[in-house]
Amino acid sequence: MKTTIKVSGMSCANCVRHMSEALQGLDGIKDVQIDLPTGEVTFEKVDSVTMDEVATVVQEAGYQMVK
Repeated sequence: MKTTIKVSGMSCANCVRHMSEALQGLDGIKDVQIDLPTGEVTFEKVDSVTMDEVATVVQEAGYQMVK
């Protein structure tokens, strides 16, 4: 399922790489695309991956998921 979230705290290409690697480290997440200026993060996820799990990964990477 294609999913888009908004993430705050990313400010450079290194942040994008770090966030992308963190999300792809979660089983069931692939094809992560990040638009740095808007903070939009789009990815494919399997149904078994919950948004709580995604939010935890984002937070552990040092960023904040915006609701």
